[in-house]
Amino acid sequence: MARYQPRLIDERLAELLSEFPAVMVNGPRGVGKTTTAARLAADVVRLDQPAAAAAFRADPDAALRIRAEPVLLDEWQEVPEVLGAVKRAVDADRRPGRFLLTGSFRARLEAQMWPGTGRLVHVVMHGLTEAEIAGPVRRPGFLDRLAEADPAAFALPPTRPDLVGYIDLAVRGGFPEVALTRRSRQWAETWMDSYLVQLLTRDAATVAPGRDPERLRRYVEALALNTAGIPTDRTLIQAAGVSATTAAGYDRLLADLFVADIVPAWTTNRLARLTRGPKRYLVDAGLAASAAGLTTRSIVDDGDLLGRFIDTFGTAQLRPEIALGSQRRRLHHVRTKEGRQEIDLVVEIDGSVLGVEFKASAAPSADDARHLTWLRDQLGQRFLAGAVIHTGPDVFMLGERVLAVPLCALWG
Repeated sequence: MARYQPRLIDERLAELLSEFPAVMVNGPRGVGKTTTAARLAADVVRLDQPAAAAAFRADPDAALRIRAEPVLLDEWQEVPEVLGAVKRAVDADRRPGRFLLTGSFRARLEAQMWPGTGRLVHVVMHGLTEAEIAGPVRRPGFLDRLAEADPAAFALPPTRPDLVGYIDLAVRGGFPEVALTRRSRQWAETWMDSYLVQLLTRDAATVAPGRDPERLRRYVEALALNTAGIPTDRTLIQAAGVSATTAAGYDRLLADLFVADIVPAWTTNRLARLTRGPKRYLVDAGLAASAAGLTTRSIVDDGDLLGRFIDTFGTAQLRPEIALGSQRRRLHHVRTKEGRQEIDLVVEIDGSVLGVEFKASAAPSADDARHLTWLRDQLGQRFLAGAVIHTGPDVFMLGERVLAVPLCALWG
């Protein structure tokens, strides 16, 4: 058996299973949900395998009853009937630690199948971060260290990538099959192309039958080229050659498959004239590169794409930390209507705020921090700290509570 790569979700998942009868782990296909959840299970049922699926389709209650607990029901969406069997089992016996469910589809269960509380809780698992790959997982996380507003809080890895090195990591992406195996770049490209084919055909058909895979592919390509941006609906519709209704359906579908993410605009009565348009991301920079047919060279040679992929890659490092943190954290972006101020990420933590800007620059200056400085001055003590995350080698101060921090500090 291959050595298990510890994940940020491990501690949280074990904690939830010790407190609730059923835990559902959702996330993009291929990010390691089954491997991680199976470590906590006494029995594993692969519902994407015909023999196992047949038994649960025929009599899910009986098939569930004979399994050792905790039982892992992997890819539950292949046999949705299993959810009813889990509900009935939990209603009869609410002991914690009975069921784990993993799937690559966002379940919308609360209204009908799962009324009330205490039966099933959800947790989302994301792709591998560079912190997980480097191991061991460091505590406290990046955002907690940033809140100290002190350069000494950051440890940097002994090897610090340059700009091309960062884009190489972004293009590789965070899928374990690629990130943890030392294969050729051609092999990795072939794997990612195959992943996209399955996503756009089989997975999409499971969630939303009847979608045209070719139109969906064009839409994903348009999203990839606009990742980490605030494109208008018209921009994406024209680029993909689809109707507004079709585009809205694709947005829901890609969100349900956990491969697209929307970061909403931040609103507060302390700031006036903010735009309300969301930032759109493909959640994995490697997936975005594959969808758009991009390489490290083509991204580095295009200033617009370079900024988008640094942002997409950096945000992917922070997403699990935000989702799994002990405090409630909400992720937003800020842009004024005139476009004079724009901040890539604003993390709201119990009423306080952290700001993050991504810059494809090895030597950021105070001018690169001006939007963070503006936010600090507007919010006063609510503003804990801000970081210009850059591609150079060093941490240093750019102003009061505003730091320049190398991108590799996210996993240093």
